[in-house]
Amino acid sequence: MPILRPKLEIALSSPALPAPVMFRSAHVPPQGLYPSHQHAWGEFVYAFSGVMEVKLARQHLLAPPQYGIWLPPDVEHIGLNRRAAHHCSLYVARDGCRALPAVACALTVSPLVRALLDHLRQQPPASADSPQQARLMQVLVDQLALAGCANSYLPHADDPLLAPMLQALHDDPGDNRSLADFARDFHTTERTLMRRCQRDLGMSLTEWRQRLRVVKALPRLEAGDKVETIAFDLGYGSASAFIAMFRRLMDVTPDEYRKTVEGRPGAVRA
Repeated sequence: MPILRPKLEIALSSPALPAPVMFRSAHVPPQGLYPSHQHAWGEFVYAFSGVMEVKLARQHLLAPPQYGIWLPPDVEHIGLNRRAAHHCSLYVARDGCRALPAVACALTVSPLVRALLDHLRQQPPASADSPQQARLMQVLVDQLALAGCANSYLPHADDPLLAPMLQALHDDPGDNRSLADFARDFHTTERTLMRRCQRDLGMSLTEWRQRLRVVKALPRLEAGDKVETIAFDLGYGSASAFIAMFRRLMDVTPDEYRKTVEGRPGAVRA
C-alpha cells in the first residue's frame, strides 16, 4: 500500500496555518494511505473522482461525490482510498472552525461548493493572502458551515450482530438476503436487527445496502464498466432497477455521472 504524504508549505506539527484557509488537491494511486496523523487546523476532504475514506478511533467516514468529510482540529485520523482517486483538502485555521461542526462528520456538498472546489482545483491559489483569494475562500467556508451534517454516508457498526452482517455485504454487495434471512442466519429476530440498524446506522438495512452499492459502483463507472454488468454484479435483476436506485441517491443516472467525471480535466480512471 503506497504511503502518501500531504504536500504542504507547513509541517503537520506546526501550531498554526500561514493563512486562514488553504487549499490543495492531489491525485492518489490505488490503495493509497495517509498514515495516522493530526493537526491544529480543521480539514475538509472532497473527492472529485473515486471515493476517499477517513478512519478515526470510532468512526469510518466515506466521501462519495455528494458528500465531503469534515475533520475538526486535533482529530487523529487515517486517510485511504481503495481505487485511484483525485481529491482535495481545504484547511481551515482553528479560529475559522467555530461555525463548523465540532465533531467529525460527512457534509452535504451543494452545487455551489462543488463548483468553487472545482474552480480552485483548476486554478490553484497563487496567493492565499490576496484579498480576492481570501474572499473566495471565506465564501467556501461559509457555505460549508451551512451544509447538512450526517454521521457518515455509510455508517459502520461494532454491534456483534450488525458487524458481521455489514461485512458480509461489503464482501459481496450482490448478496440479496432479506432482513429475515439475516435474522435466521445469525440466530436472532428480524425485529432485533431492524431496531439495531436504526440505533447504530440511523437508517434501514435497505437504505444502507443501497448506499453501499452506490459506493461500490462509482469506481467501476469511472473505469468504464458497462452499466448492465455493474447492475447484475450488485444483485439487480435488470439495469433499469439499478439505474432507478442510483438516480434516487445521486440525482443523476450512472451514464450522466460517468460523463460528469470524464468531463473533469485531470479525472483519474480507476
